[in-house]
Amino acid sequence: MTAAPDKPWRGVHVATPLPLRNDLSVDYDAYAEHVRFLAEGGCDGVCPNGSLGEYQTLSDEERARMVRTAVEASPEGHTVMPGVSAYGALEARRWAEQAAEAGADSVLLLPPNTYRADREGVLAHYREVAAVGLPVVAYNNPHDTRVDLTPDLLAELHGEGLIIAVKEFSGDVRRAYELAELAPGLDLIIGADDVLLELGLAGAVGWIAGYPGVLPESCVELYRLATSGEPADIAKALPLYRDLHPLLRWDSKTEFVQSIKLSMDVVGLRGGPCRPPRTPLPPEIAERVVRDTEVAVAKGYK
Repeated sequence: MTAAPDKPWRGVHVATPLPLRNDLSVDYDAYAEHVRFLAEGGCDGVCPNGSLGEYQTLSDEERARMVRTAVEASPEGHTVMPGVSAYGALEARRWAEQAAEAGADSVLLLPPNTYRADREGVLAHYREVAAVGLPVVAYNNPHDTRVDLTPDLLAELHGEGLIIAVKEFSGDVRRAYELAELAPGLDLIIGADDVLLELGLAGAVGWIAGYPGVLPESCVELYRLATSGEPADIAKALPLYRDLHPLLRWDSKTEFVQSIKLSMDVVGLRGGPCRPPRTPLPPEIAERVVRDTEVAVAKGYK
C-alpha cells in the first residue's frame, strides 16, 4: 500500500543515513541529492534523524537543518517523517514542533529511550508529543531501548488517539496478529528489513526501511509485491526476498549503520564514515557486506 495524502505515513519511507564529509561535518547537498534519488526510485518518503541518521550525534542546528533539507528536497507527494526521539518528552515535543514548522507530514517517536519508563510514563511521553498535532508513528525497538511497546500498550496509545501507526522492530512477527485484534485501526509499519515478507503478509501498510536507501527500485518492487495481498504477487516476491535477504538482514545487526553506508559506497552512492561512537567495520564484516552487495548488484538489483 502506497502513501496517500490523508495517510502520508504509509508506503516505503527510507530511514536515511547521515552523509558526512571526511572531517565528519554534515554534507547537506549530498543529503538533498539522496532524497531526490530515492523519490525517483519510487520511494514514498524519507525519515531523517532516525537511528540510521545518527541523530544522537547531531547538534540542535544540524538536526533541524536535516529536516528542512529533507522537506525542501522532496518533490510533491514525497513525504517526510522525521525522527523526534529524545531523552525527555519536552525535548521530543520541541523536535515535533520543529518538524511541523519545517513542513513535515508526520513524526516517528520512540518511547523514553534511556530508562525503563513505566506504563504511565510512556503514555505521558506520547501525550506530550501528540499535542503538537502531527500524526505520530510509534517506534517499538525494545532491543535498543528499555521499553517494549507491547500490543496491549500500543492499543492503549491508539485508543487514546496518541498514535496512528507503529514501526514494529521487535522481530516477533506474531505480534502483528495480536495487534490487529487489539487495535484494528492502528497501521502496522514494517520496521526491520529482514521480516518484510512476513509482516507484509500479516497486513503491514508501510515500511520504514534501511536497504531501499541503497537499492530503491528493487526494494520498492519487493514491498509492493509482498503487501498486495495477491497470491501471484507473493509467488513473485519470494525469490526476490531470498536474493535480497543476505543484505536485508544487516539492517537488524548492531553494525547496521556502517553496513548500509558501506553498501551505498559499493553501488556508487554517498555512504561515507560515521560519527563516534560508531567505528569502521572490522575487515571481515566489511568484506561480507561488500560481497553481499556486489552479489545483489550482479543479479540486476538496483
